Amino acid sequence: MDRAELTVQAAPERVWDLISDITRAGEWSPEAVGGRWSGGATGPATGARFVGLNRHGVIRWPTHCRVTECEPGRRFTFVVTESKTAWGWTLTPTDDGAGTHLVAWREGVGTPALPIRLLQRSGLLGRDREALMRDGLEQSLQRVRTIVESAAR
Repeated sequence: MDRAELTVQAAPERVWDLISDITRAGEWSPEAVGGRWSGGATGPATGARFVGLNRHGVIRWPTHCRVTECEPGRRFTFVVTESKTAWGWTLTPTDDGAGTHLVAWREGVGTPALPIRLLQRSGLLGRDREALMRDGLEQSLQRVRTIVESAAR
């Protein structure tokens, strides 16, 4: 499992509103450009499905995702069908109640199909895909903090 964490100077509910809005993922993710709810879903809920839109250089692709944990103000987790990867956020109020300890993580939850594994290893999505994904967690956290804290001013 890869994980990154930091403290955001905003209440968990404000952070939650941003990170659970998959349509805004492109604002903080170095690879995701956004998403849209599918299968009748209109927002975050356990079992809700969405299509994530991604890009790396000139390559663009969709992913099919299902929300597996959805606790407003506390947790948001989804699994990407193609890569068999769970992505999640955990939010914990700071002791003073004014901030949020935010953790972003990713973990393999199965073996991707052979075509996906070959694509991941091809270098088309980055020479060291795993390092890019780990760095992306850190970048995402920093961008989320900047967005949320800027909105509070």
